[in-house]
Amino acid sequence: MTVTTVLFYLFAAVLVVAAYRVVTARSPVTAAMHLVLSFFTAAMLWILINVEFLGLLLVLVYVGAVMVLFLFVVMMLDINMAQLRSGVRTYMPLGLLIALVMVAEMAVVLVRDWWGDPLPTPAPGTNNTLDLGVAMYGEYMFAIEVAAVVLLVGMIAAISLTLRRRGDTRHNVPSEQLKVKASDRIRLVSMPGQREQASKANETSGAASPVAKEDKQ
Repeated sequence: MTVTTVLFYLFAAVLVVAAYRVVTARSPVTAAMHLVLSFFTAAMLWILINVEFLGLLLVLVYVGAVMVLFLFVVMMLDINMAQLRSGVRTYMPLGLLIALVMVAEMAVVLVRDWWGDPLPTPAPGTNNTLDLGVAMYGEYMFAIEVAAVVLLVGMIAAISLTLRRRGDTRHNVPSEQLKVKASDRIRLVSMPGQREQASKANETSGAASPVAKEDKQ
């Protein structure tokens, strides 16, 4: 067994565990952090099959940008976890159906790769990063621009969600602060100290004690 095979099974096990924790984690922040681990482990698997550009792209774009934005949105939004958990049973059949379809698609692809024709090996000296860049910004230029617009719309939507009006938040109004007079900013109150209050209480109790004795007599 080669080192590449050992690393593949190791990364695959980490990826499966991280993906399972994404689905089963109770906290959305915990699920997001395990999703970051899933992306990073998938990038390592891509690098193992000599697809360095896609692996680095996955780390830089999804782990470094998209997941950070998603994590900020999750922490800023006021998510009702009780209501979120109550809807799990409602959408469970649909989720299981989609999962079965995904597993079937992956099984078809893997069976075709194992029993079909072998994949063509690249020629010596081929630069896959250069070929991918030429294809992305040449033949698929329009698709890249559409994807950039979709990401921009997602960023604007995330910012607009955090700027919604809430009644339980406190914020400063600079125009109202400038209208405040100096006399309204601070108010001096004369209050007796603790020793003065204690002495007055002792005097009051001492003056009231003879009267109480006479009433008892």
